Amino acid sequence: MGNTATPDEILYHIGLSADMIKGAEYALLPGDPGRVEALAKALGAAEPVGCHREYTSWLADVDGTAVLVCSTGMGGPSVAIGMEELARIGIKNFIRVGTTGSIQPKVELGDVVINKAAVRLEGTSQHYAPVNFPAVASFELTLALQQAAAKLGVPYHTGISVSSDTFWPGQERYDSYTGYVRKTLQGSLQEWQALGALNYEMETAALFIVAQSFGLKAASICGVVAKRTDSEQVAPPETYALASQRFQSVVKQALRDLIKVGK
Repeated sequence: MGNTATPDEILYHIGLSADMIKGAEYALLPGDPGRVEALAKALGAAEPVGCHREYTSWLADVDGTAVLVCSTGMGGPSVAIGMEELARIGIKNFIRVGTTGSIQPKVELGDVVINKAAVRLEGTSQHYAPVNFPAVASFELTLALQQAAAKLGVPYHTGISVSSDTFWPGQERYDSYTGYVRKTLQGSLQEWQALGALNYEMETAALFIVAQSFGLKAASICGVVAKRTDSEQVAPPETYALASQRFQSVVKQALRDLIKVGK
């Protein structure tokens, strides 16, 4: 048993208490606060429960079970802070739900990527485990996402993400203010492609390591809104909407299946 909060204790960063989340043990973690309401409402009856800093929270009902949807903002540090406090109020299962850029030709715009592991190209996770400790997802949660996608006919890919602390140099993008990428990172995109990594994003490695260090479960599913093998441009709004609809439906189905079997 970890350092749990008292039922009515409102934690500093997330602005939530255990009483406020009504026994929820699952939390969906989008990065963007603006995505929380739509994601919560896609799950079922939903209501706002908190908004503090980057942590906007809604509580949804999935087949009679409370599920928290809480944004984390961008990057590993805010993910870890949120998870620390969410764990203290009773969350045991964390599912990142976000967007991503694919780096393999087979991964198309609008597809979903389910990450089973992540390259730790960031610093947050190193405060929880040494760098040679693997960042891996929960088998049970990942399998539930895969089975849900297959059941719904949603095109999905399971593989390894590259989690970077930066959007430009860490992901070898040259359309930044200076256009400069450090020599140690030049050619890194090609290397990750050769090793079979599927996508770049900024949160999954920290998510997996923090959950593992807590003895809790984590998974990650992202909709593809940029295809780096074709262009550096983000997809048009209709593709973004398709990706969002797909990851929402997959997560809802996975939660229903997990709740049904009591996992």
